This record gives sequence, C-alpha cells and structure tokens, in this order.
Amino acid sequence: MTSENIKKEQETEKDEKIEASNASQSKENKEKTVEEKLKESEEKLLRSLAEIENQRRRFEKEIKDAVEFGSYNFAKESLSTLDNLQRAKEAIKNDEKLKDNKDLDRFLDNITVIEKDLISIFEKNNIKKIEVHRKKFDPNFHQAMSEIEDKKAEPGTILQEIQAGYLLGERLLRPSLVGISKKNEENGEKKE
Repeated sequence: MTSENIKKEQETEKDEKIEASNASQSKENKEKTVEEKLKESEEKLLRSLAEIENQRRRFEKEIKDAVEFGSYNFAKESLSTLDNLQRAKEAIKNDEKLKDNKDLDRFLDNITVIEKDLISIFEKNNIKKIEVHRKKFDPNFHQAMSEIEDKKAEPGTILQEIQAGYLLGERLLRPSLVGISKKNEENGEKKE
C-alpha cells in the first residue's frame, strides 16, 4: 500500500467513526428532543393558563371599576348643578329687592327641597361630601385657598369651607376648597 492509500484509508476510518458518533448522538438527541419537547409543551401550556388567568382577573377588575367609577364624569359634572343651586339660593336670600316679596320663603323652600333631593341622589350613588369643619388640613382631600389668623385654632386647622369637596366611594371627585388657620404670635411662631 502506498502512503496515499494509507492516508485515504485513515481518513475514511475517521469519517466512519465521526458518522457513527454523530449517528449515536443524533439518536440520543432525538430521544432528548422528544422529552424536551414534552417539557416545553408543558411549560407553554402552564404559561398560557397563567396568562389566561391573569387576563381574566384584569377583565374582572376593569368591569368592577367600570361599574364602580363609570359614573365618575357624570357625578363630577353634576356637582356644578348642586353648587349653582346653592349659589342661587344664597343670592336670592341676599337680594334686597326680593326680600320684600311675600312668596320668597316658599320659593326658597322649593329650592331647598330640590337641593335635598339632589344630595339624596348623590348619597344613593355613593357620592359623599367631605367633612371639613375644624379638621386638620389634608392635601389629599383639601385645597387651601386662604390662610386665616385665629388665636384659638391650631395652625393647619380648617376654619372655612369655600367650596364643598366630594368623594365617589373612596375616589376623590373634587377637593374641598378651604381656608385654614395660620401660625401667629400666640399659637405658633413669634414674630420679631
């Protein structure tokens, strides 16, 4: 045999060994692949089920929020009707020309009935007025519009309600516009 033939035979043997090795690895890979495919399929199925469950929870929350807060914009805009009714009532009471009118009290009583009906409707729909008188200022529910000096009140105490604030459930519809007590010489810092 020539050296060329020997080299060819050796290369052929190497190729045959490599092919045999690849064939055995391929067979093992096929077996692993079936098991791996099964595991992958199980993982995909579990992920899909978890995603479906998460989506279901999101939809339930969105439906609950829609039912609970779907009337949010309507309620917020309805507050202006109540405000205007209360302003009209005060303006009529304070009008010098109308004070002499004998039917004024009956008219004001009718406005009061309408006001109470509107407040009753709000309460039935979980819209509540924020109580503020003599409470501590809370920026989550109140908006300070002025500071008032009061020697008896602790600084930050609400002394005046300029416009009522309301909640829809636990959600703020609008903050209360308030006047709060400020520090003065007797209840806080001394001025020099």
